[in-house]
Amino acid sequence: MPNRGVLQAGEKVQFTDRKGKRITDQLTVGGMTQTEHGLIMHDQIIGRTEGIVVTTVRAKREAQINQQHPERDEGKPWKSARAIGGWEYAVMRPRLADYVLSMPRGAQIMYPKDIAQVIQLGDIRRGMRVLESGAGSGAMSLNLLDVVGCEGSLTTIEMRPEFAKVALGNATVYFGERPGWWDLRIGDFDSVARELPEHAFDRIVLDMLDPWNRLEQAYRVIAPGGVLVAYVTTTTQLSRMAESLRQTGVWTEPDIQETLERSWKAQGLAVRPDHQMIGHTGFLVVTRAMAEGCHALHKRDRATKDTTTDVDELSVQQRAAQLEDLELRDISDRKLRKVLRDLDAQVANISSAQSGQQSSAATSADDASSELE
Repeated sequence: MPNRGVLQAGEKVQFTDRKGKRITDQLTVGGMTQTEHGLIMHDQIIGRTEGIVVTTVRAKREAQINQQHPERDEGKPWKSARAIGGWEYAVMRPRLADYVLSMPRGAQIMYPKDIAQVIQLGDIRRGMRVLESGAGSGAMSLNLLDVVGCEGSLTTIEMRPEFAKVALGNATVYFGERPGWWDLRIGDFDSVARELPEHAFDRIVLDMLDPWNRLEQAYRVIAPGGVLVAYVTTTTQLSRMAESLRQTGVWTEPDIQETLERSWKAQGLAVRPDHQMIGHTGFLVVTRAMAEGCHALHKRDRATKDTTTDVDELSVQQRAAQLEDLELRDISDRKLRKVLRDLDAQVANISSAQSGQQSSAATSADDASSELE
């Protein structure tokens, strides 16, 4: 995909106005982009460089009515009420993150903040051989293709043909052609993985509902020392994945991450976080494959520490011992006595204050009665 020089027909561009509102569209000869402030004519952009400013053409709002489906705008009389235009937009090629957020979606995409962590924590670099499960709309696939480059290779296994078609379309538009270093296969992970050679991949990325059920084939095809990154969205998935990795004995102790994203406003003296942020989207579970015949090293829990038995099934004495083993008693008896003394004093102060108010009220009542007499 061209990433320098003049803008050409067929490229995606991003229009940004002074308010920071972005519109991503594909340039076509004789084409136009419809905005709420008028039309952007593509012929004014094709052949020019990034960083220019274009102005929407001035026109009656009739021009904004959907030409292909005018019936959709029949109940919108304001569209032809006044003239529009004269609004400025900066023209840039979209960043990969911008492209991912604006591209057509067939399934929920992984957010750029998580994609960046997958690449960094997974140590995915140019020239590597990467196996991916779950193409979805292609957000992760695009980034993996970009990172490994044509010197490397990406093999993606997608169960649903329609999702594979969406991912392939988004990749073709982004790169300007179908990436030749992408092997996109359709089918379930285990069936397709059985056809792959042993220890053929440096890295594996799993974005699926049950990654813990795919560990056997994942271990067969990954090279010793290779990194596996699993993206899961719920705590139950996270727990099952972590415990399954430990039980196999061939994966290192999982490293679990969650990334939160918050943007800031910095305008004059108004420097503060934005009111909205991207909170929880998913967990990343990162682990590495041991060599065949070598057992992974895991942290040993204390022999008395039981993390699986339901405390409701224990006696009072067993429950007390269990809570202590689980390290839930984070306050000493001495500190507890001090806390109780402080609370007793504060309660006494409240009682004293209430008594004082009642005495004051009684005195005021007596004084009032004396004056009336």
